[in-house]
Amino acid sequence: MSTDQVRVVVTGLGATTPLGGDVASTWSALLAGRSGVRDLTTDWVDSVPVKFAAVAAVDPTEVLPRPEARRLDRAEQFALVAAREAWKDSGIEKVDPERLGVVVGSGIGGITTILAAYDTFKERGWQRLSPYTVPMLMPNGAAGWIGIEVGARAGVHATVSACATGAESIGYAIEMIRSGRADVVVAGGTEAAIHPLNIGSFSAMRAMSLRNDEPERASRPWDKNRDGFVLGEGSGIVVLESEEHARARGAHVYAVAAGVGYSADAHHIAQPEPTGAGVMLAMRRALQDARLAPEDIRHVNAHATSTPAGDVVETIAIKEVVGGHPLVTSTKSMTGHLLGGAGGIESVFTVLALQERVVPATINVDDLDDGVEVDIVRRDPRELPGGRIAAINNSFGFGGHDVAVAFTSV
Repeated sequence: MSTDQVRVVVTGLGATTPLGGDVASTWSALLAGRSGVRDLTTDWVDSVPVKFAAVAAVDPTEVLPRPEARRLDRAEQFALVAAREAWKDSGIEKVDPERLGVVVGSGIGGITTILAAYDTFKERGWQRLSPYTVPMLMPNGAAGWIGIEVGARAGVHATVSACATGAESIGYAIEMIRSGRADVVVAGGTEAAIHPLNIGSFSAMRAMSLRNDEPERASRPWDKNRDGFVLGEGSGIVVLESEEHARARGAHVYAVAAGVGYSADAHHIAQPEPTGAGVMLAMRRALQDARLAPEDIRHVNAHATSTPAGDVVETIAIKEVVGGHPLVTSTKSMTGHLLGGAGGIESVFTVLALQERVVPATINVDDLDDGVEVDIVRRDPRELPGGRIAAINNSFGFGGHDVAVAFTSV
């Protein structure tokens, strides 16, 4: 079999998000239209202009044994929780370690560890630093811990492409399997960046919503009154396998990870390219890679972060590439923006939408912005048709990174 004929399937899902500590609770909350955004109660909240965030519904320290949690950065904790759920869900009991890989990235890495460790260093000296400080702050730390846990020897990798990280990790995992380097890959993204420095820095960019009076309504993609994104945290992980490997062990298959498209805007370090050219190129490449026609796409989980600049441009690109018929949603309206973890959890959501044949609604869209000419799912979830259908998860990141991952139903 030539490598371009290798089909990659999704056999395991894991997530811990602002809506729930696992996939089932998160998905239930999405379909119910529940917001995961809430007021912050930390002692530093008065030092920043934004007083709310999408904090994880279940703290990872409640799930992990205390000795283990103490040697992990919070982003690593989230990733390990989600990876364990995905691995268990896949039902894999035995796999050749040299045919098993991991690709899990983070947009920022162990930022809270870096800042806390520096405070310890300044105030108490280097002798009081944890010997796990370096493994905790490494951007590849989550991938490393997961690789050790499952015994992956085909390769353990960590992509870093800002808010496109989780999707790019899944794309790289697809390519690992297609190339023949692995039969199984654990892939996704994680982030834990709710910290005053990050909130202050994003606020200095005028990127975050200031809707302190009603935080649960602050993330409002495509609404005329949107004023910025809401910071979230958590992790989304998938287990990918070659179809041959999955079928041989009788695995449950959620969907086909059919293809991936990459591009770069080459325009601005933080602003989207105004014509949507890079987004279009990524989506077209995903279609080509997946051998899909535009009419095959019935659903798009949009990147749509609730920022004034990017939301409408993405819909223009979607209509240009696949038409106005797909059901389009932004689950960030409920989860907030998980940065490097976004592509991971949103791939989980895209796969579940295909399997369950239902698209969660975008909440908080009271007044749809001008220029949106695609079918935005609002107010209530909408059903997808039967038969073989396809969906795309879009993820874009500072630096001009554009990634589109295409999935098809089984």
